[in-house]
Amino acid sequence: MVSAELTNSHIVAEFEAKTKKSKARHLRGRELFPSGVVHDSRYMKPYPLYIDHAEGCRKWDADGNEFIDFYGGHGSLLLGHAHPSLVKAVNRQIELGTHPAACHETELTWGELIKLLIPSAERLRFTSSGTEANLLAIRLARAFTRRKKLMRFKNHFHGWQDHVAFGSKFHSGTVDVPGILSGIVENVIVADPADPDAVKQTLESDGDIAAIILEPTGAASGQIPLGREFARILRDVTEAQGIVLIFDEVVTGFRVSPGGAQAAWGILPDLTGLAKILAGGLPAGAVAGRRDILELLDFGVAEAKGFDKVPHQGTFNANPLSAAAGVAMLGQVAEGDVTARANEQGDKLKAAWNAVFAAEGVPWATFGLGSSVYVFTNPDGLDIDPENFDATLQPIQVMEIGGNHPACKSFRLAMLVNGVDISPKPGGIVSAVHGDDDIAEAAEAVRASIAMLKAEGQL
Repeated sequence: MVSAELTNSHIVAEFEAKTKKSKARHLRGRELFPSGVVHDSRYMKPYPLYIDHAEGCRKWDADGNEFIDFYGGHGSLLLGHAHPSLVKAVNRQIELGTHPAACHETELTWGELIKLLIPSAERLRFTSSGTEANLLAIRLARAFTRRKKLMRFKNHFHGWQDHVAFGSKFHSGTVDVPGILSGIVENVIVADPADPDAVKQTLESDGDIAAIILEPTGAASGQIPLGREFARILRDVTEAQGIVLIFDEVVTGFRVSPGGAQAAWGILPDLTGLAKILAGGLPAGAVAGRRDILELLDFGVAEAKGFDKVPHQGTFNANPLSAAAGVAMLGQVAEGDVTARANEQGDKLKAAWNAVFAAEGVPWATFGLGSSVYVFTNPDGLDIDPENFDATLQPIQVMEIGGNHPACKSFRLAMLVNGVDISPKPGGIVSAVHGDDDIAEAAEAVRASIAMLKAEGQL
């Protein structure tokens, strides 16, 4: 049902007029799935879009509407949809078999590419998702240090598993968290990155901290930015205290640079969680890092050194289809300029959108690192210049609410009406196949969407 605040909206009316088949499919979905969706981020009012097919940086919904896609497979599509190289690799693998229940050469090539690209990757282990990769990293850190506690940061997202599903942007509470045992909550420190001195003091004074995990560029892969200096402080203190430093590079891996944020910043974590671009849009994850920590998964080392091996299974670890797509994807990251191209186009998109905000007199601003793009919607009405806005100079408290303007949901709907799909943050994820014409068209969609919001008195 349409929420009360959107009931009389012309934007909603236009969206519904264009997406009747999506609405019909949503009604079917509500009989199958909670809220009719299979991923929390796909929930939207009045109902989500149902996509029929996609190619390059475009996708088409059930009604045949065409959209420039800046949602980007939740960040996994550095080469856009149905890239010929990935289609060829996956189709060939389907003919060879989808699950041999055995080792295969493609996993070796895939692993070699990861080791080539990620500076900290002395050894690695595949999983089926980023959530699983981060969970395994946390377990390895606890086993390696023989300590109990995990430190993580307010608003940072590391998946839905128990150790990270609270104190995040999606569930801010840390008391009586539904479905999570109190013993887990008690052994997780949710720290505030706005107070690095307090973070450092806690790391130095609590001898039971096994690991610290963070999104190195900041919460939501940089929507609430953190700079290199913060990561450098964490690296220094964790090294001194014997604490395992885990970079969650599920989104930033192969995107900030071919070697992730760690390569761009020259700061090596002990463990890294990877996913998204790792398999070019197919399900996959990996933990990469120090040989001595990953040895906890090694049968021979455990037997030789007399310790209990950390068990780790996974029916779809290094699944041949994901591996084939991963080899095709990472081969181009390693040998070409696809990461640089995506970052270049991301910078162009930010400049184009900011020019529109400035011209229309809207005190919003687009920012982000490279191909990860966010819109600061300025709910407190700060006096800003969109074309000279530096998110890294803003207090963290300002950026925490930067996407909370009351018009955000209507803005996303208006963008869909005008042929562009953005993420609900709001923001966009740019690929190497977004062209200059796509960016120009997306800028005009912003202009038209702002006009719609102004007409409704939302701006």
